[in-house]
This record gives sequence, C-alpha cells and structure tokens, in this order.
Amino acid sequence: MRISTGMIYDLSTATMQQRQQQLLKLQQQISTGTRILTPSDDPVAAARVLNVKQSLALNAQYKANSGIAVAQLGIEDNALATASNFLQEAKSLAVYAGNGTLADSDRASIAAQLENDYQGLLGIANTSDGNGQYLFSGYKGATQPFSEAAPGNVNYAGDRGGREMQIGANRTIAISDSGDAVFRAIKNGNGTFVAAAAGGNSGGGIVGPGTVTQPALWKSASNARDFTIVFDVTGGTTTYDIVDNVNNVSMLTGAAPGAGPFLRTFVPGDNIVLASQSPPDTNVTPFDYGATVKIDGAPANGDSFAVKASTQQDVFTTLHNLIAALANGNAGGTAAAASYTNAVNAALSDIDNALSNVLKVRASVGARLNEAANTQSSSDDVALQYSETLSSLQDLDFTQAISNLSMQQTFLQAAQQSFIKVTGLTLFSMLS
Repeated sequence: MRISTGMIYDLSTATMQQRQQQLLKLQQQISTGTRILTPSDDPVAAARVLNVKQSLALNAQYKANSGIAVAQLGIEDNALATASNFLQEAKSLAVYAGNGTLADSDRASIAAQLENDYQGLLGIANTSDGNGQYLFSGYKGATQPFSEAAPGNVNYAGDRGGREMQIGANRTIAISDSGDAVFRAIKNGNGTFVAAAAGGNSGGGIVGPGTVTQPALWKSASNARDFTIVFDVTGGTTTYDIVDNVNNVSMLTGAAPGAGPFLRTFVPGDNIVLASQSPPDTNVTPFDYGATVKIDGAPANGDSFAVKASTQQDVFTTLHNLIAALANGNAGGTAAAASYTNAVNAALSDIDNALSNVLKVRASVGARLNEAANTQSSSDDVALQYSETLSSLQDLDFTQAISNLSMQQTFLQAAQQSFIKVTGLTLFSMLS
C-alpha cells in the first residue's frame, strides 16, 4: 500500500486529536468528580442515575411535606390542649356549682368564670395557622368557621372536610380537623340517651345520666328511643309508668297510657329498668332495651322524666346552658333545688362528653404528628441510600483517573514527538 505524505499528516493529526479528546475528557471527569459526562459514557448507568435522581427529588418533596404536616399538626395540638384546659376548668366549676350551700352571688361569680371559658373556646375554635388559614374550618381554610349569633347560639360556616398532605408515595395524612368534628359533633346525655326532668315538675326528683347495659338491645329496631317516666303519688306510695311516646302505649301494660296508681313502685335511688318485670308488669309482649335510669329524691304526683336518644350538642350550647342555670339560681324550695341540680348535672355530663371528644381528637392529632415526624426522619435515611446509589453509579475513581491522565499525557507526547520525527524525513535529508 502506498502511503502518501498527505496521509501521514492526516493520520498523525487525527491520532493527536484523539489523544487530546481523551485527555480533555479525563480532565473534565476529574474536575467534576463524575465518570459519566454524557449518556454515551455508560448508557445503562446513565438511565439508572436519572431514575435515582428523580426518586431523590420526590423524596425531598415528601420530606418537605412532612415538615409542613408536623408544623400544622403542632399548631392544632397546641390549640386542642388549650381547649382541653378550658373544658377542664369548666368541669371543675360545674362540680363546684353543685354545692347546695352556695349563695346566688357565688353562682354569679362561677357564671362569670364560665363566660370567660366560653369566649376562650370560641377564640380557639377560630384559631388561624399564621398563613391566613383557619385550623377548624375544614376545606374552607379562608373562612372563619364560628360566629356567635346570640349567647349560646354559635353558627358554623366551615364544612366537615379535613385538609390533607401527601407525605409518602402511598401515604396521605390529614393535617387539620373540622370544627364540626371537634366542637359540634358531641353527643349529649350519656352519649346514647338523655334522661331529663320535665320543666313543670313540682317535686324533688333528681335524675342521673342513665346507663346502657346492652348496646345491642338499645339499638334494636323495636326500640322507640323516646320514653316518658310518669309518676303518681297516692296514699303516700309513689308509683311510675314507662310510656312509649312514639306508639303512645304504656310499656308496662301494653295499653294506652292511663291514670295512676301505676304498676311499678318507686324506690329512690333504685334502677328503673327499661325491660319487662313480671310481676308487676302485665304487658304480654316482653321488652328489653338494655338500659336503666336512676332517679333520686321524691318526685311529686304528675312529675315526669324524658328518656330520649342522644343528639349532637355543640360545646357552646353546653356551657351556655350551665351559665343560664347559674344565672337563674336556686330560688328555694324542693322543686327549684331539684331543677337547679338537674341542670347542673346535665351540664356536667355534657361537659364530660365535650372534653372526651376534644381529647379523642387530640389523641388522633398526636398519632398523626408522630407519624409525620417519623416519616420526616425516615426521609433522611432514604435520601442517604439514594445518595450512596448515585455515588456508586457516577462517582469517579480518582486514583484510576489520575493514572489514566498521566498515561494519556504520555501517549499524546509520544504521538507529537513521533509526528515531528516522521514529518522531518525527506529524500534530501537522506542524500545529505
């Protein structure tokens, strides 16, 4: 094969350029610390690097979301802690208000303190997170949730939703609770039914909250969940009847309600069982609704007490009812004293329910707060794993790279020197 002078120049130049390119690539790798400068350097590793970087960025976003969730839930936890304190104080005041030796001035003082608790709870219910979003307005973060139309009548403008934050690939966590769930969706009475004295009672009967002994029986489809316990006092003996208000029938006789004396004899403090007792009951259709009611004191002839299924009662109504009872005071006499005691006892039971509900929500917030904090911490571990994977895929072996750089420099120098030698050869130099 004939080698021309032009070919010698072209091939030598190409060789030196190739060596220079290799040398430049090694310099770039050393300066960046990575061995993959372009996907063509290692297509498989380059594709994996892209996936890992995407996962790393997504993990960073989940960590940021977890941080937001921790902050939001921390604010809500503090608000619920304050609400619990207000309700604890209200409960203590309700217990104190039950003291029969208090004067009306004492009751007025208690009512003033309860009014402060009422306003404090209203302020907590309208707490903002500092970013213009209300904690307890559901999805309507920009809407103030609670407003007072009248004392004890507080309207709710939010909804029942709860704002959420995604803190993991398959995990979304609620970072707020609706005001409806915290302050309004609270069952009154014992949480299943309410036992209350009629407003016109003239005796000294005091009713307790009642007890559900068998929830399944209370929930029975045959249970009207709306009864009246009616008393009769004849010849010094007190008897009572249990009337099903929905079907207008005496549960003891199975017939329409009639006048006393009734079949069952009343013993103060004994359980009034919402179940058949034969004798003395004559109803041929037995019933058992798995509940009992206890009434103390001495009901008068014609006095009655209602037993109805619990309904939802917001915490503001509960506190207002107690404040109103304290304002009315105890005018004296058996009936007034019983009415006051029944009102205080009912309020105390309802405050207990409200406090239990707030504590239940706070427990849920605490669990979510721990989960968000743990997720935030685990995100650091995941990020470290991704970083290690990236390092194994793209980090440069500096020892090997420097050795290769020296070798390429030697190759380039050799190519340059050989080019000088070869291009210096001519026929005239051979003849001289």
